[in-house]
Amino acid sequence: METTQKKTVVTFGELLLRLTTKHHERFVQAEDFDARYTGAEANVAVSLAHWGIEAFAISKVPDHEIGQACINYLRRFGVNTDFIVRGGKRLGIVFAEIGASQRPSQLIYDRAHSCFQEADPAEFHWEEILPGKDWFHFSGTAPARGKNIVHTLKDAFSVAKKNGLTISCDMNYRSKLWTIEEARRVMPELMEFVDVAIMGVEDAIQIFGIPIPEAVRSNLIQDPRPLAETLANLSKRFRFSHVAMTLRKEASASVNQILGLLYDGREMVRSRLYDIVVVDRIGGGDAFTAGLIHGLLMGETSERAIEFAAAASCLKHTIPGDFNLVSMDEVRHLVEGKEFGRIQR
Repeated sequence: METTQKKTVVTFGELLLRLTTKHHERFVQAEDFDARYTGAEANVAVSLAHWGIEAFAISKVPDHEIGQACINYLRRFGVNTDFIVRGGKRLGIVFAEIGASQRPSQLIYDRAHSCFQEADPAEFHWEEILPGKDWFHFSGTAPARGKNIVHTLKDAFSVAKKNGLTISCDMNYRSKLWTIEEARRVMPELMEFVDVAIMGVEDAIQIFGIPIPEAVRSNLIQDPRPLAETLANLSKRFRFSHVAMTLRKEASASVNQILGLLYDGREMVRSRLYDIVVVDRIGGGDAFTAGLIHGLLMGETSERAIEFAAAASCLKHTIPGDFNLVSMDEVRHLVEGKEFGRIQR
């Protein structure tokens, strides 16, 4: 029987300690917090590791017990941490308050002067890390950390392109990390190196200046066809091989609808629409990104890739924490409409 070499994905971004209030408590009433480790790109790596891909997390953590605890946490879920740099004084923190009903979730960042933000580009040895790998992924929260990280990304892009890796980016604009003016200045330049782009409608409007009238925006989840031209224009502008977009409608913090779109250079395809009762929305976009990377990396059709991505994101919304701890079979069963919500006996 013929065997194929295991696929490999390298992710790069900041690792964080996530402190979450318990039982939907508000920050002002919480007396203790649930502690986990996270990071947009690490969330992607965990999903991919669960699905049989060798996933590397590249970052920098302090050379003390908290940094080691973060590395240990990633290792528990099968992520390769061999190239994580150690040093600096502190790991960034994100405080999370999970909303319910009409009260939205909210995040408070404590990331200033983290070891990742202050990392020297020379600390990341891309010539050692990237050869022989298949895919390099980052999100917009990485360059939001400043010039050092932008420089580091450009170094990685150079080596990745030389070695034939596919490069993907989830736009992931966060107004609490940098201004829209900064993002508009930095992200288009980085997109020149990207093959696969993932974004939301607001990213397209705010960062790339795509005009989408409010009357159209309000109905996109029912009729996403007007976005086909938008995705095609972005693909042509930056020479993307694929552009993906997530659409979301929020009846409340507890009830959402989502679907995914993918433009592959020829046509736009869409996923099924999912109605979700939300347990924890944080990380849902990363689960979508991981699902898309998996589908494209494994040579799936556009239709199968976007269905897998949307189903993976749907399932993540049911899991506390940032990691999408679901198996390949669980995602495929949802895609195929099997055992929908039925007790597994």
